[in-house]
Amino acid sequence: MEQITLPTTSDRTELYSALAPQIRGLLSEERDLVAAMANMSAALHTTFGWHWVGFYRVLGAELVLGPFQGPVACSRIGHGKGVCGTAWAEEKVLVVANVEEFPGHIACSALSKSEIVVPIRDSNGRIAAVLDIDSIELNDFSEVDAIALDRLCAQLEPLFE
Repeated sequence: MEQITLPTTSDRTELYSALAPQIRGLLSEERDLVAAMANMSAALHTTFGWHWVGFYRVLGAELVLGPFQGPVACSRIGHGKGVCGTAWAEEKVLVVANVEEFPGHIACSALSKSEIVVPIRDSNGRIAAVLDIDSIELNDFSEVDAIALDRLCAQLEPLFE
């Protein structure tokens, strides 16, 4: 199996710095939420090479799969279920170093080892979606990712009505 080299924290900071203006450009004129989420997930997936990058939208009492990059995913996740549902219920970014150790983890892919989930608010301050990213590496996400991804996701907030 090919050895994967993870970006260092300073590399990640540089990658996010380079990606931020690209995301701003992609979203500056975009008014369609699906198009914006699709381009953001593609840009993140291409830049970092993570296993899965995508969005789940809040529809009633569930998170429903939205635009993503990667293998087939779970279509619906209940409030408070798994990492995504927990991030939604707790209204905070969750960084999970080892998904096997997360109580109630929903294994959409057996290859996923670590995960980060970033809640996204609508114009009224309610959670409207989450950005979910899975890595095939353990402990792949840090506070650097949490802060940078939260800032990037904030750019989507005006598109949620």
